[in-house]
Formats: sequence, structure tokens, C-alpha cells
Amino acid sequence: MSDLRDEVLLAAYREGDSGAFETLLGRYRGPIFNFLLRSVRDRGRAEELYQDVWMKVIERCDEFRGDAKFSTWLYTIARNLSIDHQRKMKFRGHASLDASEPRSGQAIGERVSHFGPSTEQLAIGGVVRERIARAVEALPEEQREVFLLRQLQGLAFREISEVVGVPANTVKSRMRYALERLRHTLSDLDEPHEV
Repeated sequence: MSDLRDEVLLAAYREGDSGAFETLLGRYRGPIFNFLLRSVRDRGRAEELYQDVWMKVIERCDEFRGDAKFSTWLYTIARNLSIDHQRKMKFRGHASLDASEPRSGQAIGERVSHFGPSTEQLAIGGVVRERIARAVEALPEEQREVFLLRQLQGLAFREISEVVGVPANTVKSRMRYALERLRHTLSDLDEPHEV
């Protein structure tokens, strides 16, 4: 069943094949969860949104007509839920004390003093990854969204266009600006460092 196209699996699920749904879940667990995690920057909330995505798929599976690929439809649902969450957070005005900090993963309300970076944080690879992650997070929302869908989820520009609802040329433009901004922000990583 794992070699069947997504659209065939969804049709089988509509006919009552729960195994087809399980295959879709397995196929998209990592990509959709990672997209949500990078969008909302909170593991717990990303888990909740991930569950919400699949609830929407269950509720709306009869609405899927095959005009777009299943993956495009799925990412559109995930994106819309992420946008709804971000809108709610704007009105909230402050972060929840239960929310995890992006860097430490620790809840804000449970933080204790820390006397310096750990050995792991000092490792060059960790520092570089952190710099790249911060640079991506600092991108304007529209550019970051396109960057994540393209680079991390591997969607084609045409698919991203369908997910975000703008022309493909606009998607390409946003990607170009994102890459230029990242190149500028991280330019010092190309320079040789003295040891």
C-alpha cells in the first residue's frame, strides 16, 4: 500500500480503508510536523496543530476533488491552521508561561539560572545550526514560509504557489529575497576563521 499515490490512498480511506489513512499519516508525519514546528516555534502547539490538520482531513476528505495534489491540499490546511494560531497569539499579547523557549526547549515558567553555555552549545556545528535557525526565523513571514516549504519540505514552486495562494513568480521572488537576506546575514560563515 505504501507505493500507492496519495490521492488513491485518500479515495481508499473514503471507502472505509483505515490502513490507507495510516499510510498517509506515516508518509506525512515528519514533513507536516516539521513545517508546523518551524511555523509556530513551539513543540506542544505544533503537536496540537498536527492533530488538527488530520482532523480537518477527516472532516473534509469528501471535499478533496483532485484539482491539486493531496500534498498541496494538506500543506494548505497546515498553513491555514498555523496562520489562525499566529493571529490568536497576536491578540494574546504575551507568551504562555507553559510555552517552550525556542533555544532551550524549556518552559518559560520553569527557567532556572544558567551559568553559561554547555559543551554541546559551544560545538561549532551547534553554533552554526543555531545561527542559521535564527537567520531563517528573522526572515519576513512571507519569505520564511516559502523558504521552509521549498528547502525543508521540498515542494515545487508551483505547489507552493497553490499552498500560499499567490502566483508562482511571486513565490520565486520571495524565495530569491529570502536567499539574498540569508546570504547577507550569514556571510561571515564563509570567511576563514583563525584557530
